[in-house]
Order: sequence, then structure tokens, then C-alpha cells
Amino acid sequence: MSYEREKMENKTILIADDDRDIIEILKLYLENEGYTVMEAVDGNIAWKIIKDNSIDIAVIDIMMPELDGFQLVKRIRGEYSLPVIILSARGGDNDKILGLGLGADDYMAKPFNPLELVARVQAQMRRFYKLNSSSLKKEEKSERIVIGDITLDKSSCTLYCKNKECSLTSTEFKIICYLIEQPGRVFTKGQIFEHVWGEYFQGDDNTIMVHISNIREKIEDDPRNPTYLKTIRGLGYRFEKKV
Repeated sequence: MSYEREKMENKTILIADDDRDIIEILKLYLENEGYTVMEAVDGNIAWKIIKDNSIDIAVIDIMMPELDGFQLVKRIRGEYSLPVIILSARGGDNDKILGLGLGADDYMAKPFNPLELVARVQAQMRRFYKLNSSSLKKEEKSERIVIGDITLDKSSCTLYCKNKECSLTSTEFKIICYLIEQPGRVFTKGQIFEHVWGEYFQGDDNTIMVHISNIREKIEDDPRNPTYLKTIRGLGYRFEKKV
């Protein structure tokens, strides 16, 4: 057994979907990878499971009774930083933008390949626990990058804006860390996507744009006229060197 797989075993994943067939399929594949799976057929049950248990990652459908997936993601982001993947038959751009805008880390449309879903779960888990593992290294000194009112503390995986901690998802933190480590350099959407997701960039995806917008809402005084995180038209994005 590889060290990476051993670290992922005993992690608990919540599957929230009102289609029991999908739950059973995903449960089979995920348990085969060593995950413990918890199930919910509506949003209220899912929220109670999250509140009462230690959930490491959640896969959430949108069209659930009682509390829909969008509302559930919003509640989760109000209190938790765990990775969230939306899995839904609503695969339109507007739904994807809304889901990512509420704080989901990834969005996958139905019908889907269970092996791809498992791969996305594993990718989110690797990123999330890699980001948080650095804070457990006692020997590691605090490594800070300061630009204007923005401070990135890499040792604790924390971003501060005007001395107040910014609540970022693991994906948002990964993006801003990539950009701020090389201020002044322009990164294309493809470079950002491949660095953060570890997958080949297809070129017609709104994912990067939505996450950039979310980051700006959290760090900029005026997100429509950003001071720090600039769009370079026709090229990509740049974090300013000096403010």
C-alpha cells in the first residue's frame, strides 16, 4: 500500500443525493479506495451528519428535498473548510458558476463516470491535506509574503487582509498562493488550472474565473476594480508586486 493511499484511508466522505442508486454506486467505488462513507438523501440529514460527525469531504447533489444543495453548500461554508464537490444533473454554466461562487471546490455534471468522481475526490483530499500538513511541522518557521495589506502565512496556510483572517476554501488558497508567490508574473488560465487541479486544461471552463471572482470579493476593497489581483486581458491573471 502506498503512503499516500494509507493517509487517505479512514477518511470519511459524505454523499448527499436523493437518488439511492447513485449513493450505492459511489459507496462501492469509494469504500474500495479505503474511505468510510456516510449517506444522506436530503439536505437536512446531510447538515445534521456534518454537524454531528467529523466529515473530511462532501459530495453533494443540488436537487434534494428539504434543503437543496446550494443552500447546503452555503451553510457548510459558513462554518467549515472541508472540500465540497457538487455532483448534479444541472450542468449548465449558470448552475456551475453559482455552485462555485457559493464555495464549492469542484462541480461535476451527471451522467458521470464513477472513476472520474473518485479521482476528483482524491485530488481534493490531496490538496486539502497537503495545505494543512505544513502547519503540523514543528521545525518549520513562519514563512510570510506581505504585499500591501495582504499577508500570506504559508506555514499556517492562512491569508490575512488588513490583519484580519480571510476565510478561503482550499482551492481558493491554492490559487492565491500560486499567484502571490511570483508577484508580477502573468499566469494563464491553463497554467492555474493545471497547477491547482493537476489536470489538462480544456479551455472552455469557467472554474478559474469564478474562483478568481470569489477571491477578489474577500481581499479587494472594490472587487470590480481590483488593486491586487489583476486581469490581463487576453493573457490571464497577475498578483501585483507592489501596492
